[in-house]
Amino acid sequence: MLALGKLLELTLAGREPAEKTQLTVDGVRMRWLSEGALEVRPPEARGNGLDLLLSAGIHGNETAPIELLDRLLHDIARGDLKPRARILFLFGNPEAMRRGERFVEQDVNRLFNGRHESSSGVEALRACELERLAASFFSLPDRQRLHYDLHTAIRGSKIEQFALYPWKQGRQHSRRELARLRAAGMQAVLLQNKPSIVFSAYTYDQLGAESFTLELGKARPFGQNQGVNVERLETRLKQIIDGSEPEPEQDSLDGLQLFSVAREVIKHSDSFHLHLPADVENFSELEVGYLLAEDIAQTRWVIEEKGARIIFPNPKVKNGLRAGILIVPTTADGLA
Repeated sequence: MLALGKLLELTLAGREPAEKTQLTVDGVRMRWLSEGALEVRPPEARGNGLDLLLSAGIHGNETAPIELLDRLLHDIARGDLKPRARILFLFGNPEAMRRGERFVEQDVNRLFNGRHESSSGVEALRACELERLAASFFSLPDRQRLHYDLHTAIRGSKIEQFALYPWKQGRQHSRRELARLRAAGMQAVLLQNKPSIVFSAYTYDQLGAESFTLELGKARPFGQNQGVNVERLETRLKQIIDGSEPEPEQDSLDGLQLFSVAREVIKHSDSFHLHLPADVENFSELEVGYLLAEDIAQTRWVIEEKGARIIFPNPKVKNGLRAGILIVPTTADGLA
């Protein structure tokens, strides 16, 4: 196997490859761009006009998605997977990956869409570099652009595999992309309705890609991901890469649960208190009238929405950041 196929090994060791560009036996060019970043380009005659960005390791302890990208890259480097799409593989936070930690100083996935400009440290620099790499990759005209940012969660979930679909004023969410997610094993999609500062929101808003954050299960250390089933996603990604993907059945989103954001719970001070068990699962239902959280100045979050659920509850975030999202069921009306 070509050395550049071992991008994960290089990244975890903090090494640069001796050869920055290599060709597979069937003419696929692999080019090392910077730490944790590798471009894969098919022969021109075989390309199908798709630019696919696959990112993982934005949080360094979310290893199942990292291992998934590693397997795909190995298959390409050995010639077993013959891409027709142009691909950028990104490992988001190499230093946190080496430490086996979520982040070093601060959460990279809260530093996009310009937020890194008002911050400092290793993660702010990395967020800036990731934006630069994505912008360069998606700079070619007249191409389809698709970005999957792969994650696992710090807690269990009543709906294990789900996606977050970013929002932009004047742009409709795509029924075709939802059908593709359903075929890839996603059980639910959160249709967002306001700007965000995560990586997928940057590529969606600023670069015009169809972009998604995919949550695939619970975060575990390297080599301990037997309980995270990514078979359907892995199969679909291989089909997207080699151009053999069946056309999704756009008329049928059966079984795919759709949600929209009702409110974000923002932590304003150290006095913030979230009235949920520490092990509460994502998508846990909350009754109308339930006191969810309290903060300074008698700020109270009381559940008003019928069918409300909580995702990403985290009272340990820094002041000013989101400590949870209240979501409600929605329909497929208004999709493009």
